[in-house]
Amino acid sequence: MLRTWKLTLEVDPSSSVPLFVQLARAVIRDIERGRLSPGDALPGTRALAVSLGIHRNTVDAAYRELVQQGWACAEPSRGTFISQSLPVATPKGFGGSPRQRMPARPGFSLPREELSLEGGAPAPKKGVLVFNDGAPDVRLAPAVALSRAFRRVLMGRARTALGVGDARGEPGLREALAGMLSRTRGLAAGADDVLVTRGSQMALFLVARALLRPGDVVAVEALGYRPAWDALRLAGARLVGLPVDAQGMRVDALQALMAKQPVRAVYVTPHHQYPTTVTLTAARRMELLRLATEARVAVVEDDYDHEFHYEGRPVLPLASSDRAGCVVYVGSLSKLVAPGLRLGYVVAPAPLVRTLSTLRTVVDRQGDAPLERAMVELLEEGELQRHARRARREYLTRRDALAEALHEALGGSVDFEVPAGGLALWARVDESLDVGAWAERAASHGVHVTPGHAFALEGRGPAAFRLGFASLTPQELREGVRRLALARPRRS
Repeated sequence: MLRTWKLTLEVDPSSSVPLFVQLARAVIRDIERGRLSPGDALPGTRALAVSLGIHRNTVDAAYRELVQQGWACAEPSRGTFISQSLPVATPKGFGGSPRQRMPARPGFSLPREELSLEGGAPAPKKGVLVFNDGAPDVRLAPAVALSRAFRRVLMGRARTALGVGDARGEPGLREALAGMLSRTRGLAAGADDVLVTRGSQMALFLVARALLRPGDVVAVEALGYRPAWDALRLAGARLVGLPVDAQGMRVDALQALMAKQPVRAVYVTPHHQYPTTVTLTAARRMELLRLATEARVAVVEDDYDHEFHYEGRPVLPLASSDRAGCVVYVGSLSKLVAPGLRLGYVVAPAPLVRTLSTLRTVVDRQGDAPLERAMVELLEEGELQRHARRARREYLTRRDALAEALHEALGGSVDFEVPAGGLALWARVDESLDVGAWAERAASHGVHVTPGHAFALEGRGPAAFRLGFASLTPQELREGVRRLALARPRRS
């Protein structure tokens, strides 16, 4: 691989140290600090001599010295390579302090942030079945249709998708999203009301930065989504948890909070509450909008998996009933297509969208234009809509398979309602069982589950598991439940 790139090395012609020694030392330093690895190919002597402006014989002498000392090996007709078996000590005659790898710690202080995010979950070990938080199955992604759309975009005559674009996102995608949200979710939005982001997490981060100042109070569901809380905290917010019951977030608790102190914003997941999957009732929705309108409070609505509803008619978002411009609507295409395709969006009054796009340019000049244009093609062709229907049918089958397996194997230990939508199930665990110990034992049996305390704003959290079913086949779900049953601890 190194031969496909120009290798930069430093030599000083004015130094009293011979050039071939300087060059050999430079290579050794790069080996010791990990820049050059065993087996890497060194540049040809002619090419390196030209790039450094020195004689080819000088490079040849340096390479011979490296081979003699054991740092490199020469292979006839192929070239010179870093040795696969390097010497332990620095070779004789090449003294001086070897350069180390990048320091393990910074040489300056870092601000202390109260963050719970740990940089994403590690990749599961082979054979481990993961009940995640509700991620879709990448095996179902419309990869062939997406690759065709990418090819058309990248091979187009103008190839304008490879240039600098609009920080708000591709105009065609914003127009398509506005149309989709108008038809399917009742949002009276135009393209100027839409900002495309690299996933919903970027959307939440930008919204938090635009809305909040240090010390602002933000009401959140007491059981909820930690990455969103982290985005709010980074903007300086003070989070106050509101109880969640079978009807969703307790809006009366919000009213009581607002009577005591100013509230700047409310973060809520009303369609399929995260993590419990319950739906905020119509009465509470109306009351929430009334409180927000009267007190001029921003409502950040995270509608993370709206496409996946299996029974009855999907409930329209809060934003569809907002007449005062209080609701900031956040959604994602990543749940629909694949988590690795980072496409989220914000729908809000145009002035806020302009502010968000200005903030976005500070960290990300624009989005992924080829991906965004490819998504436009899939939307216009109806491929994304067809994929949504196929995925919805499959996830319904998987939801039912998980519910049946839980009833059969763990009916006396867990209790749950079969969710009407979403990609996960909230299983409440018998209080006589230690849910934390159960999760640890499950890991040793080759199944990963997330206990309720991971979703609690404060305190121990409920005795429960959030079991994502979308990314596992029915057979994998049944096997995962079997392993979970084997790991069940004794009752206390």
